[in-house]
Amino acid sequence: MSLSINHDRLAAAYRRVRQDLLAERGDCSHWTGRLSSSALSTATAISALSLVQRNTSATPAGDQNSSAPHASRAPSHHARFDHLIARGLRWLADQQNDDGGWGDTDKSHSNISTTMLVRAAFHLTAVPAEHDQVLQRAEAYCRKQGGTRAIVRRYGKDKTFAVPILANSALAGLASWREVSPLPFELSCLPQSTFRFLRLPVVSYALPALIAIGQLRFAYKKPINPLLRSIRTAAVPKSLRVLEAIQPSSGGFLEATPLTSFVVMSLAATGRADHPVVRRGVEFLVRSVRPDGSWPIDTDLATWTTSLSVTALASSSEGPPPSDVLPWLLDCQHRQVHPFTGAAPGGWGWSDLPGAVPDADDTPAALLALDALYDHQSAALQQRIVRAAEQGVGWLIGLQNRDGGWPTFCRGWGRLPFDRSGTDLTAHALRALTRWQKRYAAARDAGTWSTDMPHSARDEMFGRQIQRAIRRGFSFLAARQRPDGSWLPLWFGNQANPDDENPVYGTSRVLLAYRDTGGIGTRWAQRGIAWLVGHQSPDGGWGGQPVATTRPKGPETRAGTAWKSTVEETAVAVEALLAASNHDPAARAASQRGLLWLIEAVESGRHRETAPIGFYFAKLWYYEKLYPLIFCTSALGHAMVAEENGHSQQADSQQAEVVRPSA
Repeated sequence: MSLSINHDRLAAAYRRVRQDLLAERGDCSHWTGRLSSSALSTATAISALSLVQRNTSATPAGDQNSSAPHASRAPSHHARFDHLIARGLRWLADQQNDDGGWGDTDKSHSNISTTMLVRAAFHLTAVPAEHDQVLQRAEAYCRKQGGTRAIVRRYGKDKTFAVPILANSALAGLASWREVSPLPFELSCLPQSTFRFLRLPVVSYALPALIAIGQLRFAYKKPINPLLRSIRTAAVPKSLRVLEAIQPSSGGFLEATPLTSFVVMSLAATGRADHPVVRRGVEFLVRSVRPDGSWPIDTDLATWTTSLSVTALASSSEGPPPSDVLPWLLDCQHRQVHPFTGAAPGGWGWSDLPGAVPDADDTPAALLALDALYDHQSAALQQRIVRAAEQGVGWLIGLQNRDGGWPTFCRGWGRLPFDRSGTDLTAHALRALTRWQKRYAAARDAGTWSTDMPHSARDEMFGRQIQRAIRRGFSFLAARQRPDGSWLPLWFGNQANPDDENPVYGTSRVLLAYRDTGGIGTRWAQRGIAWLVGHQSPDGGWGGQPVATTRPKGPETRAGTAWKSTVEETAVAVEALLAASNHDPAARAASQRGLLWLIEAVESGRHRETAPIGFYFAKLWYYEKLYPLIFCTSALGHAMVAEENGHSQQADSQQAEVVRPSA
């Protein structure tokens, strides 16, 4: 493809964003990034600390004659959390939206879940009267949205987040315990291998919430059935031991403030404020608070952002990614069965911190990063990479679901949304498997692949097993393509779209799998390309639906629309369309306009602007400081290569025209 964009502008934009991404490492060997502060996380942390503080000397709620929230309120003998609570409340008050509600981030629309959690946090502290106007507006917002009924409608059969929200509200005296569904925490005492057969009402990663909030609901409202009451009473000690066993050394379950806070507040409210799980959880919360009084949704996504950064930097011929990241990335691989999900060794989680869990998005990201680093290493390090890749590839193959797709954490948990196979996860896994299958074939032919794994086992894995996994994976993607040609991702959204969907991200990521396997000309890929081309914003970028605006016109105003294109979505769409630009004039034109949008964003400094397109668990919004830089570096890097290849092909063609007559 010969680009019509000025080469100097493209090169300058690429080098600037590449340098900005490299600079984000600081003095570390890897990237840490920075997740957005979260009103939801801040609210749950405040509730947890408040309940620990007021229940430090309380007896278990189950031993009280009264079942009302806070039946036992022994006075705290210390006020060590008062300053954290006060700062957090001030931060929350400053974040309230004009409609009286709160969104997950400072760039998010208000939603009923976050608003109810913030409202509960204010009520659980000793200073709600100081924020009377804030609470009045919040109450009005909750009434307008439908209150507790809106929570039930939002999450349906999935109890993962609905029950914690309603339990938090009940603890604050804002909901009845009858509205809080019981959770079968006694099932946690069964072998972990049986969980996927039990049809649990929560997703696979929510076992701590199942135990702690299940016990909380049981303590405040016991079942009428005497047999069930007896079973759950007997299960309390053992399930607590399970909870203690799966708590990471950092104290933070999944390194996540909300999940850790729900566990802490639940145990504290049942008179266990001094329990080891609570003590470690509180230490995690105190360490995690930011100077402004807020908490992020998770500690960091260091492994994820590092893997993506390495692959993005390898997208052009400007130079290899920094090699000093390799030992750190190799050390992030999980070498033992994970206590939280029972995952086999070989995968990667989103962070190097102990609360991370291996999953089917971070593992292929790490495998692609290792492939990008491989050619620039010594023979000894290449062997380390090969051993890690063999384990990682085997881990991915073992996780594939029967439907051909890949789930996030656990095979066979297909009932609830965030446990089902995802198109973005599947596309990522297919890219990693394809890359390492090619790497193995080349090394085998050259006789340079040498590890402890028997030759026959390697041939089986990198031959028949991978080929079968790839075939099944693409069958899954074909079946999940929507009638309009797009695909929906599991872990990314757009708050401006219906149902928070993000088909731009999903379609772009799936197209990269077709690109990497030579399938960009298939009918499924062509339909996806046509959808992307047809949904380019008038400004040349990609993003959500048009948003209403007003603009002055003389003494009056006139309503209009403006498209909110984002750096992240524009970059992933451009990279996907570049793969089809050689043979598709429409894709070429769209990618050119998108590239121009990105170049202008870099020139004006807008390439650092973040958008809340990330989904954390249960559709909790976040944005990540590094996403615009990573995605933009990758897109512009591929454009640089496309331009170089276009010039090379053009030169070869011109030389052939000169030579042919004389021949």
